[in-house]
Amino acid sequence: MDTIKKALEDLQKGKIVLVYDFDDRERETDMIMASQFMTHEHIRRMRKDAGGLICTTVYGPVAEELGLPFLTDLLAVAAKEFPSMSGLAPFDIPYDTKSAFSVTINHRDTYTGITDRDRALTISELAKIVGMEDNPEKKREELWKHFRSPGHVHLLRTSNELLKERKGHTEMSTALTLMAGLISSATVCEMMGDDGNALSKAEAKRYADRNDFVFLEGEELIDAWKSY
Repeated sequence: MDTIKKALEDLQKGKIVLVYDFDDRERETDMIMASQFMTHEHIRRMRKDAGGLICTTVYGPVAEELGLPFLTDLLAVAAKEFPSMSGLAPFDIPYDTKSAFSVTINHRDTYTGITDRDRALTISELAKIVGMEDNPEKKREELWKHFRSPGHVHLLRTSNELLKERKGHTEMSTALTLMAGLISSATVCEMMGDDGNALSKAEAKRYADRNDFVFLEGEELIDAWKSY
């Protein structure tokens, strides 16, 4: 619980924490931070030190308010016009039953959308909409007004009941923001190794020690969520 407490305090300060999922799942460590504090320096660190795909989560109930679908649902609709899309449905994910991917976005004030500053702007501005008071129509209007798709920030939609249906980094990172009393959106990036594989748990722990980052394991995070 001391580790969880420190992780929540660091998230509240805009710091990155590291979360390893499970030995029988992805076996990956993700860099995680609260989207509302995103800066271009954070994007640079994720890009250079982690190296995976930088994605931003949206809590399931908020995604419903915003009208953000799962990408698999979009493929099902598209298949009516483009039949080959149905063949791309991810029915064979080796570690999971459902993909969390939604659409990709850019803020309309970005240029290409891929630079560190552009992605930081997209992520931090999206967090403002996620954190708006419950007014679904206003939230959707703000989304359409300020964002376009496709873009360079990948959105991940959580399951509606966090860590019950699905126990991925999408859900774990979003649960951390909720426990920390922050806007319910996290930005995550998988840590890659130099051997062509995911960074090992041991190496991720050493990285955390060198950089004064909290390292959490999935089981302790889920136990804390149950208590929360």
